[in-house]
Amino acid sequence: MEKRVDAMGMTCPKPVILAKKEMDKSQAGDVVFVQVDNEVATENLRKLANSQEADYEMTKLGDKHYEVKITVKKAGTSQEEKEPEYISCVPQGQKNTVVVISSDKMGEGDPELGQILIKGFIYSLTQLEKLPDTVLFYNKGAFLTCEGSPVLEDLKTLEKEGTKICTCGTCLDFYKMKDKLAVGTIVNMYVIVETQAKADLIIKP
Repeated sequence: MEKRVDAMGMTCPKPVILAKKEMDKSQAGDVVFVQVDNEVATENLRKLANSQEADYEMTKLGDKHYEVKITVKKAGTSQEEKEPEYISCVPQGQKNTVVVISSDKMGEGDPELGQILIKGFIYSLTQLEKLPDTVLFYNKGAFLTCEGSPVLEDLKTLEKEGTKICTCGTCLDFYKMKDKLAVGTIVNMYVIVETQAKADLIIKP
């Protein structure tokens, strides 16, 4: 059976996540075709195929147009058999994971790239096998939980699944955005500190 994924225009890691979902539902011999628009995505898909012991082929169809063909070798995929090299495992026994976001961008350098990266980061949180228990937003990170944020839908998905979305009240006051909060709750600095102090794992992009 052939399955097709159109990931044209999608940023990392969406092409890999969509392809893996199709592979997980596939039987041995099924073929998953993935359309992407950049070489980085093709390389990530190659790593996915290798991690699942699947066959990989890549064809350049045109400028910024690539087709990746992944032939599944066995029904379904088991994380116990071989962990994909692009996945970072949660430590055994991990119970309380807190994500701390202090900016509306990820990393230093070009602001536009930083916004793309933070978008991809928060989307990736929604795809984790174990979702974070809490996501804390402070300083310019507070913009991400307010009206007009490009990640609101992903944050609402996390909240719906039980993740606490917490935004610094002082920060909202400073930026005059308290009335624009669109997801989660407002917390004070004591809660921000206490939440991190009780965490087993803190992730900061």
